[in-house]
Amino acid sequence: MCGITGYLHFDVEKLSNSGVIKKMTDIISYRGPDSEGYYIHNNLALGHRRLSIIDLNTGDQPMFSDDKTIVLVFNGEIYNYIEIKLELIKYGHTFRTNSDTEVIIKAYQQWGIDCQNKFNGMWAFALWDANNNQLLLSRDRIGEKPLHYSIYENTIVFGSEIKSIGAYGVPRIPNLELLEIFLSLSYIPAPYTFFKNVFKLRAGHCLIICGSNVKEFKYWDLPEIDENNMACNRNEIYEQFESLFTNSVKIRMRSDVPYGAFLSGGLDSSSVVALMSEISSFPVESFTIGFKERHFDERHLARQIANKFHTSHHELIVEPTTFYDSLNRIAHHYDEPFGDSSAIPTGLVAKFASSKVKMVLTGDGGDEVLSGYTAYQGEKFSQLYQRLPGYLKEEIPNFVSFISGPFTGPIRYKLNRVNDVCHSSKLNFIDRYLTKATFIDESYIKRITKGLIVYPIKDFLFDYELNCKYQDPFYKLMYFNLKLSLPDDMLVKVDRMSMAYSLEARTPFLDYRLIDFLTHVHKDIKMNHFERKTILRKTIGRRLPKSILLASKRGFGVPLREWFKENSFVGKLETLNRIIPKLNISTISEIFQLNQEGKRDYGNFIWMLFILQKIIADNDK
Repeated sequence: MCGITGYLHFDVEKLSNSGVIKKMTDIISYRGPDSEGYYIHNNLALGHRRLSIIDLNTGDQPMFSDDKTIVLVFNGEIYNYIEIKLELIKYGHTFRTNSDTEVIIKAYQQWGIDCQNKFNGMWAFALWDANNNQLLLSRDRIGEKPLHYSIYENTIVFGSEIKSIGAYGVPRIPNLELLEIFLSLSYIPAPYTFFKNVFKLRAGHCLIICGSNVKEFKYWDLPEIDENNMACNRNEIYEQFESLFTNSVKIRMRSDVPYGAFLSGGLDSSSVVALMSEISSFPVESFTIGFKERHFDERHLARQIANKFHTSHHELIVEPTTFYDSLNRIAHHYDEPFGDSSAIPTGLVAKFASSKVKMVLTGDGGDEVLSGYTAYQGEKFSQLYQRLPGYLKEEIPNFVSFISGPFTGPIRYKLNRVNDVCHSSKLNFIDRYLTKATFIDESYIKRITKGLIVYPIKDFLFDYELNCKYQDPFYKLMYFNLKLSLPDDMLVKVDRMSMAYSLEARTPFLDYRLIDFLTHVHKDIKMNHFERKTILRKTIGRRLPKSILLASKRGFGVPLREWFKENSFVGKLETLNRIIPKLNISTISEIFQLNQEGKRDYGNFIWMLFILQKIIADNDK
């Protein structure tokens, strides 16, 4: 796990500068504190910071082919590098190291850019092919590892993080047209960033640069499916899933350094720990954080897993005093507005774990590949709800709204949720998706941004839907989660917060073999009636305590709604009105008040506003 940087002048007469590439690389030193390396030749410069996980002695980068015509800087891990290496040896290749980095070079020599389809792993790499005068920038299928780029002053500049591109000298000009998209989704989706001239390379894509010609190619996508002929044989599906998932965990435990696991007490991370404990010859190091607020605290569930599988367990309590520390750290490491507040506990548990290990396995991705979010229950419910007589569809939400009036706090929040589900069931897919994706009603976002010229979120989502060939809303939601929110939200969260503390995070649920397989499985097998993650429950779940299987779905969140009820936060968002003059600050004050009164849970949306304010204010300095 590492950080990479680089640039290529399109003008071959313009020489690269060692001071510039070192500045670009030093600014992300936390991504790779173990060593650094550079390649500076003519109009090309490559930089690398290394976090040593595999082949500690001979895996330094940049790495070269035997004839020095290929140069590689690489961030990530190729989990099946041993299997690919054996295949390449049969073709006559020889190896000087035991690293997965050299496997990438040899695989490129053997298969060219098609080598990307051979890799099972997470990666972002830059490969210079001197014979063809070609630079290849590649990002893994699912988007676990980031790669940003900019074409600026006749030069392509790239790096693991936006700050490296800024260190080159590319100006960071906020693109306020994306404000409605951010306030709706809580993140900026690829290929955009919050800055006008900086872009994200999309997951499953690569850039090929020859001279001044820059072309983007999609080398992987979700498979096409026959929705009338989905896999339905339960026993075969359970058997194949368990085999694939066990192997996925096993190959992700390949490491030359101490490792452990994040353990939230949820079904996904518990399943990962269960398999790790079966495979490992020594106790797994497990890491959990908790809160004094009972509703957000899952330590008791995590302890049950730790006790059952005899892990070496570690716990940490999170306090509200961590708010401003978290705000500053998240703004620094994400470089652009990123409003998923679960980044706070992810960062805290990453910091906690990094004091003991250099690598962890996590349960991230389980909700996406197994269709486990409550939104999938909502899709099934909406199909049933739409069959009700018209008067019932109108009266149920009216009744819920009526009885919710006297309540505040948790009861009110649950009744609000029932009302929201009923309301969204009457909408088309995009509108329904939007109600699930946002932390606040669309009307508030429209009021906040009324004075600005913005890219409407619905236009963006409708354009996105055009690329989706799936028809059933359940499968369409699967597409949106795997292609949009997973790479641009969930995996961004994990990458930045783990690498902030020089910790590698591996995600067994996101093995591409699992994704390809489960994409073809019928929705009623994935979700038996309204039971979430039926496949996981009927396989690995049989090893877990019943309390884990019966526990209600909880996100990896923090009690922001409670924290923002404190008077110390009142008025702290007024700077937004100065840095974005046309923003409607009175609507923001109204939202803050509703949260304080316990009538609505707007904690995460308020957190997004704090992040937005911090990013823009820091960028103006």
